[in-house]
Amino acid sequence: MVSTALASTLARRNIHYGWIVVGATFLTMLVTAGAMGAPGVLIKPLQDEFGWETSQISSALAIRLLLFGLMGPFAAAFMNYFGVRKVIVFALALIGAGFVGSLFMTSLWQLLLLWGIVVGFGTGLTAMVLAATISARWFTKHRGLVVGMLSASSATGQLVFLPLMAELTERYGWRSTVFFVCAMIMVAALAVLAFMRDRPSDVNLPSLGETHVTSPPARGTLIGALKMPITVLKDISGTSTFWILFATFFICGLSTNGLIQTHFVTLCGDFGILPVAAASVLAVMGIFDFFGTIGSGWLSDRFDNRWLLFWYYGLRGLSLLFLPFSDFSFYGLSIFAVFYGLDWIATVPPTVKIAAERFGREKAGMVFGWVFAGHQLGAATAAYGAGLSRTELSSYLPAFFVAGAFCLLASILAITLKKSGLTEQAPAAAE
Repeated sequence: MVSTALASTLARRNIHYGWIVVGATFLTMLVTAGAMGAPGVLIKPLQDEFGWETSQISSALAIRLLLFGLMGPFAAAFMNYFGVRKVIVFALALIGAGFVGSLFMTSLWQLLLLWGIVVGFGTGLTAMVLAATISARWFTKHRGLVVGMLSASSATGQLVFLPLMAELTERYGWRSTVFFVCAMIMVAALAVLAFMRDRPSDVNLPSLGETHVTSPPARGTLIGALKMPITVLKDISGTSTFWILFATFFICGLSTNGLIQTHFVTLCGDFGILPVAAASVLAVMGIFDFFGTIGSGWLSDRFDNRWLLFWYYGLRGLSLLFLPFSDFSFYGLSIFAVFYGLDWIATVPPTVKIAAERFGREKAGMVFGWVFAGHQLGAATAAYGAGLSRTELSSYLPAFFVAGAFCLLASILAITLKKSGLTEQAPAAAE
């Protein structure tokens, strides 16, 4: 097998094959996140062509974000049962089918079906749970750094492709952006087929940081795999740690991809800023986010993750409260892009680390899956709520004030978590 031969060649050069898997995962999450972000530049073109209101289009995007989160715990179960490689390829095919189908849509229900349900299910299978699963299986050493890198790829993919997508849409129409997304999906699928493997044992290696090859656990049944997320939820739902992480991640989604990713381009249009320029501001956020999230992964291996979350949420809240007073000038938006971008998804590595510390390594993926479901519930709330605000109040700004205030609340909630090493008595699953 090519991957086994490549793993042996790399091992002789003291390079672990896990880094190749990280590369394939990085590309997958970058592309699927780009697909998630694409509708953000297409709201206005869809309004112009079909006459749909912002709140109607936002309802499809809210469904997509909701399913993106709710699939997380079950995505972990599917990866355990079918294997990571098969799940990713299926997910990419599903996302591609949703976008290809949208080329022929004529009614709002088709938008709800294709961009809401089909793309929502597909992207949900490659959500942040994928990052948690890959880091836990392939890395004992550098796990926080890997989570930071993969989290950065997801958030960056939501933003950095937007200027190109906006340019394509402006010059050639929104369908050209759909073709671009499908081409990216095909490239990612080929990389996964070539290089992705489910576990280190598939290439006769231990995980990085260990010395012995670990055999994969028994596969079990599909029914058992589907029941496991529910069982884990029952175990952890009696702990305050889970609900604090869930609440803070709800606010994280409320203040990031549900609000900024979905509505920022249209918001800037309300202040006379062209889509390409607005998308460029988002791309700047993506660049700063890339370094901010990797830095967060490095910090999460070294410092108290509760205080990291306190600062991340607090600074994000202040950034959102500043935005309406920026006058949407070049300098004001630049300041916002830098500070907000550094913090876009820096909350992921500390949250994953806390989940693993409090609930154990084996359950970390599914626990984080349920926490991430809270993130996407918040994102769906913001995606629909901000669109409703613009339709009913003719302004997005109330939604930004609300999101900023909730971020300040999240910063306070984060420091109420118990210190690392303290265990709660309620659930049998907590460690």
